[in-house]
Amino acid sequence: MATNKTYEQISVGDTAEIVRECSSNDLLVFAHASGNHNPIHLPDTDWTGDGHIDKPVAPAMWVGGLASAVLGNILPGPGTVYKAQSFRFLGAAAVGDKLTVKVTATEKKPGNVVLFDLAVSRGDGTRLVEGVAEVLAPTETIEFDSSDIPALLVQRHRHFNRLIELAKTLPALPTAVVAPDDPNSLEGAVMAAREGLIRPILIGAHERIKAAAEDLGEDISSFELIDIEDESEAAGRAVAMVHEGRVQAVMKGHLHTDHLLHHVVKRDGGLRTKRRISHVFVMDIPGRKTPVLISDAAINISPDLNTKVDITQNAIDLACALGLEMPRVGVLSAIETVNPAIPSSLDAAILSKMAERGQITGAIVDGPLAMDNAIDVQAARTKGITSLVAGHAEVLIVPNLESGNMLAKELTFIAHAEAAGLVIGTKVPVMLTSRADDGRARLASCALALLFNHWQAKGTPVGILDRDED
Repeated sequence: MATNKTYEQISVGDTAEIVRECSSNDLLVFAHASGNHNPIHLPDTDWTGDGHIDKPVAPAMWVGGLASAVLGNILPGPGTVYKAQSFRFLGAAAVGDKLTVKVTATEKKPGNVVLFDLAVSRGDGTRLVEGVAEVLAPTETIEFDSSDIPALLVQRHRHFNRLIELAKTLPALPTAVVAPDDPNSLEGAVMAAREGLIRPILIGAHERIKAAAEDLGEDISSFELIDIEDESEAAGRAVAMVHEGRVQAVMKGHLHTDHLLHHVVKRDGGLRTKRRISHVFVMDIPGRKTPVLISDAAINISPDLNTKVDITQNAIDLACALGLEMPRVGVLSAIETVNPAIPSSLDAAILSKMAERGQITGAIVDGPLAMDNAIDVQAARTKGITSLVAGHAEVLIVPNLESGNMLAKELTFIAHAEAAGLVIGTKVPVMLTSRADDGRARLASCALALLFNHWQAKGTPVGILDRDED
């Protein structure tokens, strides 16, 4: 609750200050609000043209504009009206800088006018902005609850951008693309090939694939194409090519998942390993500091405890391959306490203990956790949960396929997340994309496959994700 100081209550020498950290989202919001799209102020851009992402510089007016937060919220506070403002810009702020914004009352004039000196400094004391504000101070006490202001969603998907850029540094992955005979599935393969992520071998009905290419206006004459009319037979051929050493990944096109998985999970000639096969969704959710991994939402319908052990380890392995050091894994249930009447809470507690004893490795695992206290710090504090994972989960292990599938789709269609996916626990990564996925989702899935393949071969990720980066 903000309460103001009236003109009569203000004395010369009164001061107020705030500390504000500059984030990438601040720069995007300012660009939209002001209409200033100068690329030097935008994150994730190569404004020098050297082929590398450049660090943005905060717009000077955004830094100077922080004065209004002090004047409008604290001193004088609600009811304040600007008359004039001058600035001298002495330096530039960058993403991650903690800025101290201070105002000091220097003169009171007739007509409820007050002058304030303004200073904005970095954490090291370097002054970036100086200025003078002239305002009309309120004459009546006003209280205002700013929590009523609607939240603002900045919709951007920087995590997939980062993963795709990392994957581009690796050699293209020979990939069998099964039945890419509609524009969506073929576009994903073509995009990934163009970006240097995969070297596709197209397997399916030649005439339908050719027609899809014509619809897209793409020339696929440089791609190897194996003409097989039957989709199940095409899937079997893709799996056989893995054993022949011709491909190092399989990508699902426009066919039913069951037709592909039938050949993937076969005991003889399939792609099984000693570990249970599972699917991992990787979600790029606007506003989250890291990608969020969800498993299993596509293959194992009602997994038992032993299956959940493999599901959890598979998801941890993919998280590590994406550059998350010691990923934080939340095992979900309906509640955050163990209740024998809710089997998923028992499984979650056991998985957590197994991780403590080294039976699940490479991550910090905690459960049971409900969805709210797994991802929201305040929700975890309200419930009194003390945990390295609660409020910070980066990997979510769901009780069953139904809950996982609903969670992934809710994040996609309500929270505006982008989704990519990968089947692991197999001899090679399998991109089990949805037939409704667009080219961007398929491109991201190719990046996941390439990064996971590298991690399996080398034991280290291509790059480490900075959790503090915003």
